[in-house]
Amino acid sequence: MNFDALIVGGSAAGLSTALILGSAVHKPFVKNKKIGLVAHQKSAHLKSALLNNALGIPQGTKGQEVLDQGILQLENSYPSIELLKKEKVVSVHKLGDCFKVQTNRGEYQSKIVVIAIGYTADFSIKGLETYIDKHPKTKIAKKRIWLKNDAYLVDKNLYVAGTLAGGRSQFAIACGSGAQVATDILTLWNNGIHTKHHDKIKR
Repeated sequence: MNFDALIVGGSAAGLSTALILGSAVHKPFVKNKKIGLVAHQKSAHLKSALLNNALGIPQGTKGQEVLDQGILQLENSYPSIELLKKEKVVSVHKLGDCFKVQTNRGEYQSKIVVIAIGYTADFSIKGLETYIDKHPKTKIAKKRIWLKNDAYLVDKNLYVAGTLAGGRSQFAIACGSGAQVATDILTLWNNGIHTKHHDKIKR
């Protein structure tokens, strides 16, 4: 199965990337694109979060609630995004002009890949080892990592979002990085013309 963009990780950064791309599917330069999300959430740090300081989210909201609601929002609002719910990525390798993405259940090819998983030292996706370094914005004792990048771009058509991009472990930061990556991809698809997508109240 081939994708134009495949997002790896179903937590805040990955879901935010998918939601922005999904919302833009009716734009002429997006409507024929095939977009997927490997929505693995088992090790998401957000599962243990209590979101008392996130804008627009009621105090006492648990991270697991946000994860569950995020998947439902994506399924209900943007069903064109293909969800791979029960798969975990084990390797990502460059294959000509695209990437070969191997999961525990299958193999895919994608022109663009977004890595949006956690920043723990037990990072296990093969093929990305050369990009790993010590995280620049966490305590050394935590032994966190990041994928070295320039404004979320790790290599040509390979992006990273969330804490793994070098962001601190804050829900709003993770969401924002995912949105930034999504708009960068939209800009790429729009022949380099800076692009964003949001809805407005009709008057």
